[in-house]
Amino acid sequence: MKQNLFILAGAAIGLSACVSAQAGDQEMSEEAALELAKYEATGETRTCLSTTQIRSIDPIDDYTFLVRGTGRDVYLNKVSGKCSGASRSGNRLQYRISSNQLCRNEIITVVDNTLNMTVGSCGLGSFEELQEIPEDDAAE
Repeated sequence: MKQNLFILAGAAIGLSACVSAQAGDQEMSEEAALELAKYEATGETRTCLSTTQIRSIDPIDDYTFLVRGTGRDVYLNKVSGKCSGASRSGNRLQYRISSNQLCRNEIITVVDNTLNMTVGSCGLGSFEELQEIPEDDAAE
């Protein structure tokens, strides 16, 4: 009986990992899943971030961005649709805003640096606050 409980718990954990490894309706890349394994969700979300608080927007695949803030702030942003070419080396992200905030539904444009040409675009999702897992805990 005890062994069956462990098997069921393991299956539930596996199913939970599969669900959390999806961005919207899209399967998350292995690279994105490995990067996100360094963090845990806090349950806090924001619709906007002040641009003065944003240090970088790092695409970890074409559906998932890590937004790094000043200090230790890190946010997960699952974009709507696919942001083609966002994670490709040699491309950059750009956006235009009318205020000092970057918000959900703002359009991010992907530009090929070599050709200086737009290769994709997408709308931002909500900013989900993440907390870095201490390396000691991640090893367990």
